[in-house]
Amino acid sequence: MVYTSTLRRIRERKTNYRKREKLLIGKKDFVTVNVSDQNVSAQLIRPDLLGDKVMASVHSNELLSFGWKGSRKNIPSCYLVGLLLGKKCLQKKITRAILYIGKRHFTTKIAACLKGLSEAGLEMPFSEDIIPSEERIQGNHIAEYAKKIKANDDLYKSRFSSNLGLGLEPEKYPSHFSEVKDRIVNDKSEKKSDKSSKATKSKSSKKKGDSK
Repeated sequence: MVYTSTLRRIRERKTNYRKREKLLIGKKDFVTVNVSDQNVSAQLIRPDLLGDKVMASVHSNELLSFGWKGSRKNIPSCYLVGLLLGKKCLQKKITRAILYIGKRHFTTKIAACLKGLSEAGLEMPFSEDIIPSEERIQGNHIAEYAKKIKANDDLYKSRFSSNLGLGLEPEKYPSHFSEVKDRIVNDKSEKKSDKSSKATKSKSSKKKGDSK
């Protein structure tokens, strides 16, 4: 009986070494998307023989700084994560990349993230056939479901407790999505607005001090 050893990352279904070899040979930046039970994260990575380098990354928690009150793992949030990552890449003069999913399955959520990257201006090869509809990306399906079950108060509150707790009525998901998308596109995070307001206050206090 002959025993053939297998690399640990192959056994754990984490790495497809044939695809990795092509990435290294092609010297192409690639994007990875990881959707967990609670969040979604995406990274743009530059392959290197000495070790991959993370050039830009976004975690769905960052959406909170743009006022996002929805789920951090659904289709709309995946799109927004992709959009934000795309903007970060362009700021670093990175203009093109490819998607790398390794051993993971390609899902609608990954496709939504891919759409966000593309609409941010990052050149990525993909077919429009794999992308979820604009209605699903905006969360229309969530809003429609919320309207259907709203008559059942207990079910409505249990299904959307986290949204309602943050002040988001799920029926208004599409409009909320559009507002947050606009903030990301125009780079209007709450952290930046806080800094600008503090700077304004400090300037005004200095002026008052000079007048004395």
